[in-house]
Amino acid sequence: MKSSDVQSIKDQQAYESKRGGPPEGFPQLPDIPGGRYVDPEFNRLEIERMWHKTWVYAIHADEVPETGSYVQWTRLGEPLFFIRGEDQEVRCFYNTCRHRGAPVVTEESGKSRGVTCKYHGWTYNTRGELINLRDRRDFVDLDMSCRGLIQVRCENIGNLYFVNLDPEAEPLRDYLGPAARDLDEVKPDTLVLVDKTAIKVNCNVKILLDAFMETYHLKSIHQNTVDRFLDHRGTAITLWDKGHSRMVTPYKRDGWKDPGVKGLPEVEGVDPYFETTNYSLFAYPNFVSPIAPAGIPVLCFWPDTIDTMTIEVHWFAPSWGDGERPERWDMRLKNFLDILDEDLQFADKIQTSVESAGLRGFPLNYQERRIYHWHAELDKRIGAQDLPEELRVPDKLGDWVDEPAPADAPKAAEPVES
Repeated sequence: MKSSDVQSIKDQQAYESKRGGPPEGFPQLPDIPGGRYVDPEFNRLEIERMWHKTWVYAIHADEVPETGSYVQWTRLGEPLFFIRGEDQEVRCFYNTCRHRGAPVVTEESGKSRGVTCKYHGWTYNTRGELINLRDRRDFVDLDMSCRGLIQVRCENIGNLYFVNLDPEAEPLRDYLGPAARDLDEVKPDTLVLVDKTAIKVNCNVKILLDAFMETYHLKSIHQNTVDRFLDHRGTAITLWDKGHSRMVTPYKRDGWKDPGVKGLPEVEGVDPYFETTNYSLFAYPNFVSPIAPAGIPVLCFWPDTIDTMTIEVHWFAPSWGDGERPERWDMRLKNFLDILDEDLQFADKIQTSVESAGLRGFPLNYQERRIYHWHAELDKRIGAQDLPEELRVPDKLGDWVDEPAPADAPKAAEPVES
């Protein structure tokens, strides 16, 4: 990171630790309506106009390591698969034969020189081009060049591959802006896939997304874990354009280092600043990653139904070389999942509450402004005019959102008299 960026964050952390209230001019935030978490029509619009029209992280390059390697992917509720071509480009296609819609890939993952529909034998190469079919003589004037698999937008940041169902979407890096520059800090083209797990949770996806955008809960939920070494009162938050943000929380003791990473290789040349604070990156709508030199977890939050969701936990790190994964990783992964369990303990109960008459809305404080920022961005993408007034979240934070550029001059809150 640039020294000016680091100093700006440190200055804001110092201010946050000492302030007596929200900064001068910070607005009172309207409640987040509880109906946003349970209303079927709102959920439909959210899926169609936001989830199906935004860049989301999907797979790591190691999941399709060789020419012809493929893996199915259905997190957006659409039948997709990724495949590495002879040119080493990773592409994403609908898993839908152009004849009568049967899948062309039936295994969860595998390797093939091409893919063939098992129903009628239409065959496609790794570029998705139709190259063969049975009884071609019986098709009148069939133009095979127009019958390739339907491709989905797929772009990458190093070894991390993202998809967008919207063919007209802006390029990935333009969309991510400062979030992409943060990912570049850990040299994602050098990171290997360490582990990947999925956890089903009985709540609306927004309930848990909310939980990971604030540190207000640390002293209640993580008393014996995270709260022992993080100072939530010093958390510095930056809101970015398009719903992205970051949350940088200082350690309670200067010089504290995570003992769980001792002996693990670190990203070569990474700024040592990332060892001295907890730097959590959020890429809208569902990508959370605490950036660290010895590797990064990436949590992705996926809607399954209106009242169920899945958390995917991906771990990426510098390669340890040949041989089995170091045993230290077993403890690191277990400790992380134990902390995650603490975050999940009330999710299903909160879901029950939002479905009841006992919860009308969520009042948010200054520390929780990332949550409000997320919801206001969602209304922009859905179109507030298409939402009933009682479910809207008006944009109240426009003056508190940094411009998307330049990256070396983030705004820091100015201390005020308390």
